[in-house]
Amino acid sequence: MHIKDLVGQITTLTVSRQADFGYFLTNGEEDVLLHNNEAKEEYRIGEAVEVFLYIDSQNRVAASSFLPSVTLGDYNWATVTEVKNTFGVFLHIGIQKEILLGAEDLPALKTVWPKKGDLLYITLRVNKNYRIYAKLASDEIMKEKAIKADKKVLNKNINGHIYRTSKVGSWIITAEGYKGFIHQSERKREPRLGEKVSGRIIDVKEDGSINVSLLPRKQETIDDNANNILSYLKDRNGAMPYWDKSLPEDIAARFQMSKAAFKRALGKLMKEGKVYQENGWTYENKEH
Repeated sequence: MHIKDLVGQITTLTVSRQADFGYFLTNGEEDVLLHNNEAKEEYRIGEAVEVFLYIDSQNRVAASSFLPSVTLGDYNWATVTEVKNTFGVFLHIGIQKEILLGAEDLPALKTVWPKKGDLLYITLRVNKNYRIYAKLASDEIMKEKAIKADKKVLNKNINGHIYRTSKVGSWIITAEGYKGFIHQSERKREPRLGEKVSGRIIDVKEDGSINVSLLPRKQETIDDNANNILSYLKDRNGAMPYWDKSLPEDIAARFQMSKAAFKRALGKLMKEGKVYQENGWTYENKEH
Protein backbone atom coordinates (compact mmCIF):
# COMPACT_ATOMS: atom_id res chain seq x y z
CA MET A 1 0.00 0.00 0.00
CA HIS A 2 1.34 3.42 -0.97
CA ILE A 3 1.64 5.97 1.82
CA LYS A 4 -0.77 8.27 -0.09
CA ASP A 5 -3.50 5.67 0.34
CA LEU A 6 -3.36 6.31 4.11
CA VAL A 7 -4.12 10.04 3.81
CA GLY A 8 -7.00 10.94 6.15
CA GLN A 9 -6.20 8.04 8.47
CA ILE A 10 -4.16 7.37 11.59
CA THR A 11 -1.20 5.02 11.18
CA THR A 12 2.00 4.07 12.99
CA LEU A 13 5.33 4.94 11.34
CA THR A 14 8.94 4.72 12.49
CA VAL A 15 11.36 7.63 12.90
CA SER A 16 14.07 7.06 10.30
CA ARG A 17 16.06 10.29 10.69
CA GLN A 18 15.91 13.79 12.15
CA ALA A 19 16.44 17.19 10.50
CA ASP A 20 16.47 20.75 11.85
CA PHE A 21 12.86 21.25 10.72
CA GLY A 22 11.43 17.93 11.88
CA TYR A 23 11.49 14.15 11.63
CA PHE A 24 11.31 11.82 8.66
CA LEU A 25 9.05 8.83 9.31
CA THR A 26 8.95 5.64 7.28
CA ASN A 27 6.70 2.66 6.63
CA GLY A 28 9.75 0.75 5.40
CA GLU A 29 9.34 1.89 1.81
CA GLU A 30 8.42 5.59 1.78
CA ASP A 31 9.29 8.55 4.01
CA VAL A 32 7.02 11.39 5.15
CA LEU A 33 7.86 14.54 7.06
CA LEU A 34 6.66 15.18 10.60
CA HIS A 35 7.37 18.90 10.86
CA ASN A 36 8.42 20.27 14.26
CA ASN A 37 5.16 22.26 14.36
CA GLU A 38 3.21 19.01 14.08
CA ALA A 39 5.24 17.08 16.64
CA LYS A 40 3.74 16.86 20.13
CA GLU A 41 7.08 15.89 21.66
CA GLU A 42 10.64 14.89 20.80
CA TYR A 43 11.24 11.47 19.25
CA ARG A 44 14.18 9.10 18.95
CA ILE A 45 15.48 7.37 15.81
CA GLY A 46 13.73 4.00 15.52
CA GLU A 47 10.80 5.05 17.69
CA ALA A 48 7.28 4.10 16.52
CA VAL A 49 4.99 7.14 16.31
CA GLU A 50 1.21 7.20 15.83
CA VAL A 51 0.40 9.95 13.32
CA PHE A 52 -2.34 11.36 11.12
CA LEU A 53 -1.49 11.74 7.43
CA TYR A 54 -2.56 14.67 5.25
CA ILE A 55 -1.42 16.60 2.15
CA ASP A 56 0.56 19.75 2.93
CA SER A 57 0.60 23.08 1.08
CA GLN A 58 3.31 21.77 -1.27
CA ASN A 59 1.19 18.75 -2.25
CA ARG A 60 3.27 16.27 -0.27
CA VAL A 61 2.10 13.65 2.19
CA ALA A 62 2.87 14.95 5.68
CA ALA A 63 2.33 13.65 9.20
CA SER A 64 0.99 15.10 12.44
CA SER A 65 1.22 13.53 15.87
CA PHE A 66 -1.81 15.62 16.87
CA LEU A 67 -4.53 13.04 16.28
CA PRO A 68 -8.00 14.07 15.04
CA SER A 69 -11.31 13.17 16.62
CA VAL A 70 -12.57 11.99 13.23
CA THR A 71 -10.88 10.06 10.41
CA LEU A 72 -11.73 8.56 7.04
CA GLY A 73 -14.84 6.40 7.56
CA ASP A 74 -15.18 7.25 11.27
CA TYR A 75 -17.70 9.83 12.52
CA ASN A 76 -17.71 12.38 15.30
CA TRP A 77 -18.91 15.87 16.18
CA ALA A 78 -16.83 18.79 14.91
CA THR A 79 -17.07 22.48 15.81
CA VAL A 80 -17.52 25.15 13.16
CA THR A 81 -14.67 27.67 13.44
CA GLU A 82 -15.21 29.86 10.39
CA VAL A 83 -17.77 30.46 7.65
CA LYS A 84 -16.73 31.47 4.13
CA ASN A 85 -19.69 32.40 1.94
CA THR A 86 -18.03 31.19 -1.26
CA PHE A 87 -16.25 28.06 -0.03
CA GLY A 88 -18.26 26.64 2.86
CA VAL A 89 -17.46 26.21 6.57
CA PHE A 90 -14.23 25.21 8.32
CA LEU A 91 -14.27 22.67 11.15
CA HIS A 92 -11.95 21.87 14.05
CA ILE A 93 -11.29 18.13 14.40
CA GLY A 94 -8.47 18.24 16.95
CA ILE A 95 -5.54 18.92 14.62
CA GLN A 96 -3.91 22.24 13.76
CA LYS A 97 -5.29 22.19 10.21
CA GLU A 98 -8.99 23.07 9.92
CA ILE A 99 -11.09 20.96 7.54
CA LEU A 100 -13.44 22.38 4.91
CA LEU A 101 -17.03 21.28 4.43
CA GLY A 102 -17.67 22.61 0.93
CA ALA A 103 -20.57 24.83 -0.10
CA GLU A 104 -21.85 22.05 -2.37
CA ASP A 105 -22.50 19.92 0.74
CA LEU A 106 -24.35 22.68 2.59
CA PRO A 107 -28.01 23.79 2.26
CA ALA A 108 -28.86 25.90 -0.79
CA LEU A 109 -30.36 28.49 1.57
CA LYS A 110 -27.44 30.31 3.20
CA THR A 111 -29.59 31.57 6.10
CA VAL A 112 -29.51 28.01 7.47
CA TRP A 113 -25.77 27.50 7.01
CA PRO A 114 -23.97 26.77 10.30
CA LYS A 115 -22.44 29.59 12.32
CA LYS A 116 -19.24 29.63 14.34
CA GLY A 117 -19.65 27.35 17.37
CA ASP A 118 -22.29 25.09 15.83
CA LEU A 119 -21.66 21.33 15.81
CA LEU A 120 -21.77 19.01 12.80
CA TYR A 121 -21.60 15.21 12.79
CA ILE A 122 -19.04 14.34 10.10
CA THR A 123 -16.50 11.98 8.67
CA LEU A 124 -13.58 12.74 6.34
CA ARG A 125 -13.37 12.16 2.62
CA VAL A 126 -10.33 12.28 0.34
CA ASN A 127 -10.67 13.51 -3.24
CA LYS A 128 -8.74 12.26 -6.29
CA ASN A 129 -5.90 14.71 -5.47
CA TYR A 130 -5.75 13.30 -1.92
CA ARG A 131 -7.08 16.53 -0.40
CA ILE A 132 -9.06 16.02 2.81
CA TYR A 133 -12.57 17.42 3.20
CA ALA A 134 -15.38 16.99 5.68
CA LYS A 135 -18.48 14.97 4.80
CA LEU A 136 -21.79 15.21 6.64
CA ALA A 137 -23.24 12.03 8.12
CA SER A 138 -26.16 10.67 6.13
CA ASP A 139 -29.58 9.89 7.59
CA GLU A 140 -28.64 6.18 7.55
CA ILE A 141 -25.52 6.86 9.62
CA MET A 142 -27.61 8.87 12.11
CA LYS A 143 -30.09 6.00 12.31
CA GLU A 144 -27.24 3.62 13.21
CA LYS A 145 -25.94 6.06 15.84
CA ALA A 146 -29.34 6.79 17.39
CA ILE A 147 -30.78 5.30 20.57
CA LYS A 148 -34.40 4.16 20.44
CA ALA A 149 -36.75 6.27 22.54
CA ASP A 150 -39.29 4.72 24.90
CA LYS A 151 -42.93 5.84 25.02
CA LYS A 152 -42.40 7.13 28.56
CA VAL A 153 -40.27 10.03 27.28
CA LEU A 154 -43.34 11.59 25.61
CA ASN A 155 -43.64 15.31 26.49
CA LYS A 156 -40.11 15.34 27.90
CA ASN A 157 -37.98 18.47 27.32
CA ILE A 158 -34.96 17.83 25.12
CA ASN A 159 -32.11 19.65 23.42
CA GLY A 160 -29.92 18.61 20.55
CA HIS A 161 -28.26 19.60 17.29
CA ILE A 162 -29.80 19.87 13.83
CA TYR A 163 -28.09 17.48 11.42
CA ARG A 164 -30.30 18.00 8.36
CA THR A 165 -32.66 20.78 7.39
CA SER A 166 -35.22 21.53 4.69
CA LYS A 167 -38.34 23.59 4.07
CA VAL A 168 -40.62 20.75 5.22
CA GLY A 169 -38.80 20.24 8.49
CA SER A 170 -35.57 19.70 10.42
CA TRP A 171 -33.89 16.54 11.69
CA ILE A 172 -32.26 16.44 15.13
CA ILE A 173 -30.08 14.21 17.28
CA THR A 174 -30.82 14.91 20.94
CA ALA A 175 -28.32 14.92 23.81
CA GLU A 176 -29.74 11.52 24.81
CA GLY A 177 -29.07 10.16 21.31
CA TYR A 178 -32.66 10.11 20.02
CA LYS A 179 -33.20 10.74 16.31
CA GLY A 180 -36.02 13.18 15.77
CA PHE A 181 -37.97 15.18 13.21
CA ILE A 182 -39.30 18.73 13.63
CA HIS A 183 -42.12 19.46 11.19
CA GLN A 184 -42.21 23.00 9.81
CA SER A 185 -45.47 23.61 11.70
CA GLU A 186 -43.64 22.90 14.99
CA ARG A 187 -41.04 25.66 14.65
CA LYS A 188 -41.25 29.44 14.36
CA ARG A 189 -38.27 29.55 12.00
CA GLU A 190 -36.03 27.10 10.19
CA PRO A 191 -33.06 26.27 12.45
CA ARG A 192 -29.51 26.31 11.11
CA LEU A 193 -27.63 23.14 10.26
CA GLY A 194 -25.59 22.34 13.39
CA GLU A 195 -27.59 24.68 15.62
CA LYS A 196 -28.38 23.61 19.18
CA VAL A 197 -32.13 23.83 19.82
CA SER A 198 -34.45 23.06 22.73
CA GLY A 199 -37.90 21.57 22.46
CA ARG A 200 -40.15 18.76 23.66
CA ILE A 201 -41.07 15.29 22.47
CA ILE A 202 -44.60 15.23 21.02
CA ASP A 203 -44.59 11.69 19.61
CA VAL A 204 -42.57 8.49 19.89
CA LYS A 205 -42.73 6.33 16.76
CA GLU A 206 -42.66 2.54 16.54
CA ASP A 207 -39.06 2.58 15.28
CA GLY A 208 -37.93 4.53 18.37
CA SER A 209 -37.49 7.85 16.59
CA ILE A 210 -39.33 10.92 17.87
CA ASN A 211 -41.24 13.95 16.69
CA VAL A 212 -40.19 17.20 18.34
CA SER A 213 -41.81 20.60 18.74
CA LEU A 214 -39.76 23.76 19.23
CA LEU A 215 -42.91 25.74 20.05
CA PRO A 216 -43.60 26.64 23.68
CA ARG A 217 -46.27 24.75 25.59
CA LYS A 218 -49.70 26.40 25.64
CA GLN A 219 -49.31 27.56 29.25
CA GLU A 220 -45.86 29.01 28.53
CA THR A 221 -47.35 30.92 25.59
CA ILE A 222 -50.18 32.26 27.76
CA ASP A 223 -47.66 33.37 30.40
CA ASP A 224 -45.49 35.14 27.80
CA ASN A 225 -48.50 36.87 26.24
CA ALA A 226 -49.78 37.94 29.66
CA ASN A 227 -46.38 39.42 30.52
CA ASN A 228 -46.34 41.33 27.23
CA ILE A 229 -49.81 42.76 27.88
CA LEU A 230 -48.87 43.75 31.42
CA SER A 231 -45.65 45.37 30.22
CA TYR A 232 -47.59 47.37 27.61
CA LEU A 233 -50.06 48.49 30.30
CA LYS A 234 -47.27 49.67 32.58
CA ASP A 235 -45.72 51.65 29.71
CA ARG A 236 -49.07 53.42 29.31
CA ASN A 237 -49.40 54.25 33.00
CA GLY A 238 -51.79 51.37 33.63
CA ALA A 239 -54.46 51.92 30.93
CA MET A 240 -54.95 50.75 27.33
CA PRO A 241 -57.80 50.99 24.81
CA TYR A 242 -57.90 47.22 24.20
CA TRP A 243 -60.15 44.63 25.81
CA ASP A 244 -61.63 41.21 25.04
CA LYS A 245 -64.03 42.68 22.47
CA SER A 246 -61.39 44.60 20.50
CA LEU A 247 -61.08 43.81 16.78
CA PRO A 248 -58.74 40.93 15.90
CA GLU A 249 -56.77 43.08 13.44
CA ASP A 250 -56.20 45.77 16.12
CA ILE A 251 -54.93 43.14 18.57
CA ALA A 252 -52.68 41.55 15.92
CA ALA A 253 -51.22 44.94 14.93
CA ARG A 254 -50.47 45.96 18.53
CA PHE A 255 -49.51 42.67 20.22
CA GLN A 256 -48.60 40.29 17.34
CA MET A 257 -51.01 37.67 18.70
CA SER A 258 -54.39 36.29 17.73
CA LYS A 259 -57.57 37.48 19.45
CA ALA A 260 -57.98 34.02 21.01
CA ALA A 261 -54.46 34.17 22.45
CA PHE A 262 -55.10 37.75 23.66
CA LYS A 263 -58.31 36.70 25.43
CA ARG A 264 -56.59 33.74 27.11
CA ALA A 265 -53.77 35.95 28.39
CA LEU A 266 -56.18 38.70 29.47
CA GLY A 267 -58.35 36.12 31.24
CA LYS A 268 -55.31 34.90 33.17
CA LEU A 269 -54.45 38.45 34.29
CA MET A 270 -58.06 39.14 35.33
CA LYS A 271 -58.28 35.86 37.24
CA GLU A 272 -55.10 36.81 39.10
CA GLY A 273 -56.59 40.21 39.88
CA LYS A 274 -53.86 42.11 38.04
CA VAL A 275 -56.16 43.87 35.56
CA TYR A 276 -59.82 44.81 35.09
CA GLN A 277 -61.93 46.00 32.13
CA GLU A 278 -64.22 48.99 31.91
CA ASN A 279 -65.95 50.71 28.94
CA GLY A 280 -63.74 49.17 26.28
CA TRP A 281 -60.52 49.80 28.18
CA THR A 282 -58.27 47.56 30.26
CA TYR A 283 -56.66 48.91 33.43
CA GLU A 284 -53.89 47.67 35.66
CA ASN A 285 -55.12 46.92 39.17
CA LYS A 286 -52.49 48.88 41.07
CA GLU A 287 -53.90 47.81 44.42
CA HIS A 288 -53.04 44.19 43.64
